[in-house]
Amino acid sequence: MAGYTSVAGDAAFIPKSGEDARRILDFFILDKCIYEIGYELNNRPDWVEIPLRGLARILGPAAVPEEARAAERRGALVIEGGASPIGELDLHLFHEGSHLRMYEKLGARPAVKDGAAGVFFAVWAPNADRVAVIGDFNEWDTGKNLLSPRGNFGIWEGFIPGAAVGSLYKLHIVSRVGGYRVDKADPFGFRHQVPPEKASVVWQLDYTWGDGAWMKSRAAKNANDAPMCVYEVHLGSWARGEENRFLTYREIAPKLAEYAQRLGFTHVELLPVSEHPFYGSWGYETTGYFAATSRFGTPQDLMFLIDTLHQAGIGVIIDWVPGHFPTDEHGLGFFDGTHLFEHEDVRQGLHKHWNTFIFNYGRHEVRSFLLSSAIFWLDVFHADGLRVDGVASMLYLDYGRNAGEWIPNEYGGRENLEAVAFLRHLNEAVRREKPDVQMIAEESTAWPMVTRPAPIGGLGFGMKWDMGWMHDSLSYLAKDPIHRRYHHNELTFRGMYAFSENFVLALSHDEVVHGKGSLVNKMSGDLWRKFANLRLLFAHMWSQPGKKLLFMGGEIAQWREWNHEAGLDWDLLSDPLHRGIQLLVGELNRLCREEPSLHELDFDPRGFSWIDANDSEHSVLAFERKGKNERDTLVAVLNFTPIPRLNYRVGVPRGGVWSEILNTDAASFGGAGYGNMGEVDAVPVAWHGRPWSLNLTLPPLGAIFLKPKRARKL
Repeated sequence: MAGYTSVAGDAAFIPKSGEDARRILDFFILDKCIYEIGYELNNRPDWVEIPLRGLARILGPAAVPEEARAAERRGALVIEGGASPIGELDLHLFHEGSHLRMYEKLGARPAVKDGAAGVFFAVWAPNADRVAVIGDFNEWDTGKNLLSPRGNFGIWEGFIPGAAVGSLYKLHIVSRVGGYRVDKADPFGFRHQVPPEKASVVWQLDYTWGDGAWMKSRAAKNANDAPMCVYEVHLGSWARGEENRFLTYREIAPKLAEYAQRLGFTHVELLPVSEHPFYGSWGYETTGYFAATSRFGTPQDLMFLIDTLHQAGIGVIIDWVPGHFPTDEHGLGFFDGTHLFEHEDVRQGLHKHWNTFIFNYGRHEVRSFLLSSAIFWLDVFHADGLRVDGVASMLYLDYGRNAGEWIPNEYGGRENLEAVAFLRHLNEAVRREKPDVQMIAEESTAWPMVTRPAPIGGLGFGMKWDMGWMHDSLSYLAKDPIHRRYHHNELTFRGMYAFSENFVLALSHDEVVHGKGSLVNKMSGDLWRKFANLRLLFAHMWSQPGKKLLFMGGEIAQWREWNHEAGLDWDLLSDPLHRGIQLLVGELNRLCREEPSLHELDFDPRGFSWIDANDSEHSVLAFERKGKNERDTLVAVLNFTPIPRLNYRVGVPRGGVWSEILNTDAASFGGAGYGNMGEVDAVPVAWHGRPWSLNLTLPPLGAIFLKPKRARKL
């Protein structure tokens, strides 16, 4: 800098020619802005005048406070002069409904401006007359830190020195409509106080990930032909600490990773981890669409949990809720004194049964908000997929409503065309930005083509829960076996639609709450029969085409239904019956991973064929599962009565020895040990339209899986 000042002196401008100018420019040639000055000076010498004093302000030795330097080192935003960090293109995309990362622009972002450290705040509140940031840095004074409107874009923004990472804040909004005043949490806030406190927290999302190997390989692990066995978990009640306290994300991480890995699950699905004021909503009433709930720690702590699972080879799916949001005053509802995020008309904007608001999917900025939230969890938190909650409630205008309580669409129908357009946009955006993740719909109706590409008329999801299979299977197994012959169609009906969508067979949290009882208690019969039926249910589930999902507690046959106020009853594993169920789930997961016939063609009709779907008299099913290679074949035979079936003949596609690779009645699983001594010879007796057949012993209330035994190479 001394060389610069000795040459420049008090001159107003850099000389347009001469050695002095060259010395100045050569001195700073590595600086991009000075390089541009040199270019202009050499190519347009007739009119370029470069203010030296302005250059000195850029390059001069003015002291920068260490606090500001430290903020810059931590990745703080650097604001130049009066320029806004929110560009014109950002505004255009946001108002167009296509901005995918608005969380990088709105909210609270640690920043440095004119050498001062602080925070840049920005919020969308188009109907506000005044917006102030109040917090612990200004004594919650509504008159100290007012934000400025950004033209007519509805954005309020401003830099506040003194605010910092960890500062508590709220947005004090005074509406143009009736002078309505309210303190709101930041819709784009990265962290919020632990409920019931309502303030947002200034935060940065810096984290050093260690899951590089997983991220490089996850495309194959999330593919449609890959095994997918999902363990659904509610973090607040999977396990508890002393005095029933919550475990933190970091405390859960090694325990959950080891457990899921030991039982052979390929993925963990987390019930919503976004911030929610009411713990009893299980996360399905979200106020913080860009914030991990603080009940279990910081955002970085959740990143650590996901990182740990990834390093253990376990994928992570996050439950995401774009269908509705709670009416809490500090949340999104009536945000700027108007129905900004939700529809104004209660016939469109309010869920009667849940008493929650419905997003206005036709508003461009709301679409940008939701699109950004989805990308946020996939991008910032490395989620391997989103399970989109309540899709049916989004698709139908009359969902949960009586006649006269809903408004038809422009064609007079009940389809929510704006929601359909949003879901297609969402899935196309995710497919483009993150082609190696899965988007999974919880959709309980017969809406067509949920998992077909948007360009051909589908919704664009990768997978969809099969609610029909779940209801039919649980209904069937709740019946006394003596009556099951009259309800055989409940087992076979799925064959009519099994490949119409890419299905996930789910035994989820919804089936073990609100008085429905636990899975084992849903089974008919006495103690022995309940456990045998549960083993049979799991074998039926894992042998059917489709990916698998099991809610925590099911794998240990928990007696009581799920209670979000306590951890699972892990002490049950001291009982051999409960431990046997856990061992069976682990073995089913292993077979699903290792047998191509049980996963490669889950969504392809070539992967399944009935051997006998019609033996209702004996309540027996027999079918074949196939892989891409014709050698990969597996036969499943399931006996849904407590009567052992001796000399039961089943047709098979080839001769030789068939190994019994699974028997749910094995003693290790808590069964009685009926079976076929590990293998059976096929005989050339045509049966069930196949040239060979097996003469089997079918265990009571049991299932067996068989596969051809390959000859040893000499």
